[in-house]
Amino acid sequence: MSSAAEQESVTGKPAAAEGRPAAVNGLRRAAPPPRVPAWPGTPVPLGARFRTGPDGVAGTNFALWAGGAEAVELCLFDAHGVESRVPLTELTHEIWHGFVPGVRPGQRYGYRVRGRWDPWTGARWNPAKLLLDPYARAVDGDFALPPEVYGHVRDWPERHVADTVRDDRDSAPYVPKGVVVHDDDDWSDDHRPKTPWADSVIYELHVKGFTRRHPGVPERLRGTYAGLAHPAAIEHLVTLGVTAVELLPVHQFAHESHLLDRGLRNYWGYNSIGYFAPHAAYAATGTTGGQVGEFKRMVRALHAAGIEVILDVVYNHTAEAGELGPTLSLKGIDNRGYYRLQPDARRYADYTGCGNTLHVVQPHVLRLITDSLRYWVTEMGVDGFRFDLAAALARSMHDVDMLSPFLAVIAQDPVLRRVKLIAEPWDIGSGGYQVGAFPPLWTEWNDRYRDTVRDFWRHALPDVREMGYRLSGSSDLYAWGGRRPYASVNFVTAHDGFTLRDLVSYERKHNEANGEGNRDGTDDNRAWNCGAEGETDDERIRALRRRQVRNLLTTLLLSTGVPMLVAGDEMGRTQGGNNNAYCQDNEVGWVDWSLLQDPGWRGVAELTARLIALRHRHPVLRRRAFFSGRAHSADGLRDLAWFTPRGTEMTEGDWFAPCATLGMYLSGRDIPGRDERGEAVVDDGFLAVLHAGERPVPFVLPAAPWARRYEVVVDTGREEQGEAPGEYHPAGAPVTVPPRTVLLLRALG
Repeated sequence: MSSAAEQESVTGKPAAAEGRPAAVNGLRRAAPPPRVPAWPGTPVPLGARFRTGPDGVAGTNFALWAGGAEAVELCLFDAHGVESRVPLTELTHEIWHGFVPGVRPGQRYGYRVRGRWDPWTGARWNPAKLLLDPYARAVDGDFALPPEVYGHVRDWPERHVADTVRDDRDSAPYVPKGVVVHDDDDWSDDHRPKTPWADSVIYELHVKGFTRRHPGVPERLRGTYAGLAHPAAIEHLVTLGVTAVELLPVHQFAHESHLLDRGLRNYWGYNSIGYFAPHAAYAATGTTGGQVGEFKRMVRALHAAGIEVILDVVYNHTAEAGELGPTLSLKGIDNRGYYRLQPDARRYADYTGCGNTLHVVQPHVLRLITDSLRYWVTEMGVDGFRFDLAAALARSMHDVDMLSPFLAVIAQDPVLRRVKLIAEPWDIGSGGYQVGAFPPLWTEWNDRYRDTVRDFWRHALPDVREMGYRLSGSSDLYAWGGRRPYASVNFVTAHDGFTLRDLVSYERKHNEANGEGNRDGTDDNRAWNCGAEGETDDERIRALRRRQVRNLLTTLLLSTGVPMLVAGDEMGRTQGGNNNAYCQDNEVGWVDWSLLQDPGWRGVAELTARLIALRHRHPVLRRRAFFSGRAHSADGLRDLAWFTPRGTEMTEGDWFAPCATLGMYLSGRDIPGRDERGEAVVDDGFLAVLHAGERPVPFVLPAAPWARRYEVVVDTGREEQGEAPGEYHPAGAPVTVPPRTVLLLRALG
């Protein structure tokens, strides 16, 4: 490596601080760690794998891709934190590898990687920084972010070039270590539910937040994988009737420095740093490998209850942020190889808003992601993935490309093409909004559904066409290339934004507790507070808010597509108007189970369970093909029809006008496809009347051929009084629909 003076003379830029003083914070550096010899080992598989080596000797094979590196040292740490270094001298296809006899599961380790320090060309190697193995199966310890963990001198007086001056202080005391784990496991006793997409009901939850306040989960297990696996937690999911949990990120993640400086933490976890390791802080069994087995037991318990496990994964960026971020793993292994850089190479291309973007078109980066995905499916038992900012993964060189290497590899992979794949179909870059554009293998979060349903129930739609599309499966977005209605993951709320209760209680965000001057979080909430901002003692407003929540949930669960609920929405969870609670690892972000003691909110939860059960019983509510809108029989009955309050079918002019009341008829006679025995699928017909107006409206029930009479199944306007539905009305007669109500009626012959 050249000296600082030589670098400065070559580049003409501020040089690496090669000659920094040996004293750090008043302490002398310790003597160099002892070196341990390694056997050659093998370049595959990547990561640390315990196995039996030559002559039957047990040990661990270590393999690390570090394309442009000059040397790699494996660093082993004992129980007291004493470091020993193992030079990896074998290099095969840019993979440094070696087998270390005697290293067993539980061993903590990291890497130091040597190479050029020249940030002006994207080279940021710094052997003073201990690096986490990208393939580490478990991580011990948490990330603190003192100056020592930065590859550059964070407090360099010339701030505009601070990232170009190398910091030679050792980061090992301040960063977590990878842990060697035992990979053997037998999944023969596990039975994956394999719920078809059309039959799925997704429940988005946070592993910690779901059970942290659950009274039925033992205190020591609350907020952990074991807590989610506890019968008390699973009982709620089973009672509700959901078929899958979508877990907010459980890959090992780090907290951002700006949060730590404010005494906050990253709660949601969208700041990954270990794509193979379950986040250690969610483990009740410790962090030296026990988290792996605990996660697997959680998956088994959920599977036994018929519930699939979907992971929200963040492969678009890492916790290392931009050029001013810490050096934790990939940045110090091969910065230019792992990240997209701008043309000047010193700075990062940022399509994610998080400082960096993984360079997925690079074969080794694509391998890292697909190896991780396969690992979670085959060795950890999960059933699918929701990809955060998936458009960033689909970019080729710059533009989003639906023939990109990432999408092509997923499509042909024999493991990954069989699991559930959900795209968040956008990123923040140019051309990043891609709703409806992903290929047929994928489903997508449909934010147009979210916005339309919110606007309808606050009576703010300029016309009703958009509502018709969203209720019936969004054929305008997905009826191409063999895609089906279940390509649309319908949602009204998600982790990001207001909870359902807050959506009807606040019109403005209230994010002051985040410490960012209420500047964070979206201002486009499409919310209506029902007459008062925030909590109120006015029982009239409180009752209206519960009715609006029932309307939104009923609309969601009657819509064609895959419904997604957010944990706690069914019981009135509130974040106090915070629509960006990513850093609220406290009562703001946790589910409040005491809400079920409130009769009003308990009633909402019971209605949600009834609606999900209704959906499971009736295939007309979970169609596998789009509606045709055409008559399939001589009597003129169609699979889908739309009605005005007059009982007449909607005309083209009706679709282009503002509308507070919409009738949707679903015929169970003409459901395409056959059941598992090859029989035709026949179901009841249903009429759903959605009325967002503030006054009652008479609605004439469509007569023959639609029905002879109707049975009321759901009436959200009467749920507050605990009145059970069940009355009957003759076809052709008007029924009075209360203000802001969903009326669901079964069509009878």
